[in-house]
Amino acid sequence: MAHYAYIDSNNIVTNVIVGKDENPNFDWEQYYGALRTSYNTHGGVHGLGGVAFRKNYAGIGYTYDSTRDAFIPPKPFNSWILNNETCLWEAPIPRPDGNWHWDEETISWKEITNDIN
Repeated sequence: MAHYAYIDSNNIVTNVIVGKDENPNFDWEQYYGALRTSYNTHGGVHGLGGVAFRKNYAGIGYTYDSTRDAFIPPKPFNSWILNNETCLWEAPIPRPDGNWHWDEETISWKEITNDIN
C-alpha cells in the first residue's frame, strides 16, 4: 500500500489517497497523476527503515517544494525557521525539557503548569 498526494497550481497539497505500488516497474505516480508520500516518513527519516519519500508525509495544506523534493508543513509561527535538512519548522530557541508551549508574542517558551490560580 502506498500514499499519493495531489497538489494544486500553487504546490499546495489538496488531497492524499491510498494507492498501489506492487509493481516496481510501473510508474504509479504517473498513473495517479500525484506524488508519492510515505506515512512513516518524518524529517527525512522512514520510521520503519524503508524509503523516506519527500522528507515528510504529505498532509492537506502542506507545500510541495520541487527544489528540495519535499513536503513542508504549514508554518506554525512567524518566528519559526525552516530546517533545510528535515524540511520541518523549528523554534528560534530550543525547547526546554518538560511541558512547554510556544508564545509567539514574546518569542519564547512558556512552561505549562497545573496551577489553577
